[in-house]
Amino acid sequence: MTEGTTSAAAEGADTLTRLEQEGEIAADYLEGLLDIADLDGDIDMDVEADRASVSIISESGGRDLQKLVGRDGEVLEALQELTRLAVHRETGDRSRLMLDIAGYRAKKRAELSELGAKAAAEVKNTGEPVKLKPMTPFERKVVHDAVKSAGLRSESEGEEPQRFVVVLPA
Repeated sequence: MTEGTTSAAAEGADTLTRLEQEGEIAADYLEGLLDIADLDGDIDMDVEADRASVSIISESGGRDLQKLVGRDGEVLEALQELTRLAVHRETGDRSRLMLDIAGYRAKKRAELSELGAKAAAEVKNTGEPVKLKPMTPFERKVVHDAVKSAGLRSESEGEEPQRFVVVLPA
């Protein structure tokens, strides 16, 4: 190994350790929240795409956990921001942690990937741009990724909370 390869490997290990620490801090914070709310849930931690990922799952179907998802994931988004703030308070670094509750984000990711692929197919067929409905930053990112994998490009337009994706011809 060369010196550059060794330092890159060490940097990667440092990043992994930092992300695992973020996950641990987030898990502790969320366990406390579940205790306060008197909700049952298991916490699963992982590192995906250079960010810590924490999921709250329930063996009992997660009906109680739906309260933590809220309508259209609004409560989930708020909890994710609070969890990121808890991590920031402990580490001093900004966190990009992703939170999923009862599989909501995983299901949403699959739906949005399909939406992005369908919009890309429509653009390929018509040659005209397609504007999608307003979405959260998470939702837009998933759609952008799906459009990119279909070989097209996309842009976000508008101002929050009415920011939306436009799928463009190649």
